[in-house]
This record gives sequence, C-alpha cells and structure tokens, in this order.
Amino acid sequence: MSEPTKSNDSGWRGSAEGWLEAAYEGLIESGVEAVRILPLAKKLNLSRTSFYWFFKDREELLAALLERWRVKNTDNLVGQSQAYAESIAEAILNVFDCWLNPALFDSQFEFAVRSWALQEPKVAAQVEIADKARLAALAEMFVRFGYEALPADVRARSMYLTQIGYISMNSREDTLVRMQRIPEYVKIFTGQAPQARELQRFYARHGYAVAEPVLVSIGPNESA
Repeated sequence: MSEPTKSNDSGWRGSAEGWLEAAYEGLIESGVEAVRILPLAKKLNLSRTSFYWFFKDREELLAALLERWRVKNTDNLVGQSQAYAESIAEAILNVFDCWLNPALFDSQFEFAVRSWALQEPKVAAQVEIADKARLAALAEMFVRFGYEALPADVRARSMYLTQIGYISMNSREDTLVRMQRIPEYVKIFTGQAPQARELQRFYARHGYAVAEPVLVSIGPNESA
C-alpha cells in the first residue's frame, strides 16, 4: 500500500493553516509559551503526531508564525506608504488606514510579537529588521513629496514611534475621538493640514460620517 499524501489525508490530520491559526490565537491570548504542540493539538481536537505531517518541529511553526506577522504587518504598511496620494497629507492618511483596518495591520499580533521579542533574541532581531524596513518606507514617502532626507527621517520616526507606543501601551481609543484627532496628527507629522476631500475619502473608507454644518438663514432685518 502506498504512503498517504498530505493532501488526501489533511481532512483528519487538520491542515498547516489550521495549526498556524491555532498558534496565532495562542500567541495573542497567552504569549509564546502557549504555542506548544500538545496544547494546540488538544485545542484542535487532533492527535499530537498529526502536527508533524505539516511541520518538522515547533521551531518551524514559530518561524511560520513570524512570517505571517511580517507579511501581514510589514508588507502591508510598506504597501500603504507607496499607495497613490495627491499630497503628503493624503499619503499619511493611507498609512493611517493600517491603524484602523485590522485586515491591513494586526495590532494585537504586533503587541504579541514585540512581547515575544523581549524573551527571544532571534525574534528581537526580526523585529529590528521590520522596524528598519517600515521606517525606510515611511521616510521615502516623505522624500517623494519633497522633504529633505533628515526631516523625512525625523517625521517618519515621529509618526511610526507614536503608533508603536500606542500598541505597546495597549491603548484603547474611542472611534469618534480617534477620528477627531486624525487631522491634528496629520498636521503634526507633515506640517500641512489635510484637504477636506482627502479627509472625506479617508472617513468614507472607515464608515465614519462627518456631520455637515447647520446653516442658519438670516432675514433682511437681522444682523449676523
């Protein structure tokens, strides 16, 4: 009898993605110590040996988890920094999409990986590589809109480190308050105020409606 292949046996052994998703959930909920084969097998209601059908060992699973983090958070952030924009203000708003859309940037994942990095030098090295790539992309974004290299670097760092600070502090912010602060953040980071149309496009992407000002008519015999 021929040895079964992974593809036709994956129904009862689970799948690589299933193990990786369970590892992700364990990391988010309890830290890297929770990402161990036996607890994951129990969570998935699978045998411990089925794990080795998809991964050589725990280290390979952890490496896959880090790759998932890199693709999700670093690649998307770099991509947003390169997206089309009419101005540097709108370019910043494109990056801000990451902070508001979990499909682009997973803040819980970021927090968990940075916590993991405090315990593991190899992970810390990966975080450092990611930080450098993100900062370089943000600085290049400023340069693209006419900023000199040093101011571009400082503005990129100010913006990025502010957000990483939010994540590291596990800060929670009401959506309305956050949206109200967005134009001020843009002015601080760029020195320019975003145009109304740029803000409207940004708000629309995130389902936030800005109330129109109420216009009060003044009669011919009334003063303003």
